Amino acid sequence: MPRVPRILEPIAGFGVTFATMFRKKHTEQYPEEKVPTAPRYHGRHQLNRYADGLEKCIGCELCAWACPADAIFVEGADNTEDERYSPGERYGRIYQINYLRCIGCGLCVEACPTRALTMTNEYEMVGDDRAGLIYEKQDLLGPMLDGMVPAPHDMAPGTTHADYYRGDVLRAAQSAPHGAAPGEDSPPTQGAHSHGDGS
Repeated sequence: MPRVPRILEPIAGFGVTFATMFRKKHTEQYPEEKVPTAPRYHGRHQLNRYADGLEKCIGCELCAWACPADAIFVEGADNTEDERYSPGERYGRIYQINYLRCIGCGLCVEACPTRALTMTNEYEMVGDDRAGLIYEKQDLLGPMLDGMVPAPHDMAPGTTHADYYRGDVLRAAQSAPHGAAPGEDSPPTQGAHSHGDGS
C-alpha cells in the first residue's frame, strides 16, 4: 500500500468521513417499523424444555461461573420421586439473570452442557424499576408447546437419561411397550398441574 504524503495525512484521516457525508441517509422508523435482527443476535435468554415438558436445566451453575459480568445466579436442588423437574439428579430451583449487568456475550450459552440456556432475538427489555430487570426462572422458561406437560412429572415411560440428552424422548417413549410420553397418549403423572410452569 503506497504511503500517503505527510502533508496529506490529515485529509486522509478524514477520508471515511468525506466518503459518507454525501451518501443518501437511511433512517429506521423504530419503533413503528421494526427491522428483523440477525439470526444469531444475542437477545433475551431462554431456559428450554424437553419435548415432554421436563426442564433441561440441571442446576450445575456453569453458566454463572462463565459469566464475566456476574449477572447470573443459579441454585440447584435435587429431584425427588414426588417432584421431578428434569431428567437428571438435579434441577435449577432458582434461576436469575440480572439484565442491568448482562453484556450479551453468550459465554453462558457456550458453557451449558445440556443446551438448556439459549438466547432469543428479543431485544426490547426496558423498565422503570431496577428490580423488574432481574428476570426470574418463570420469566426465562420457554413456552409450553404441543405435547408438553408442565413439570414436575416423571420421565416418559421407557426412556433413559441418554434419550433425553440426544433429544429422542418422544420417539423412545412411543416405541416402548405400553409407554407414551406425558401429554400424548398417557395422562400427566403426579403433580403435573399443581405447579404451573415448574417454577
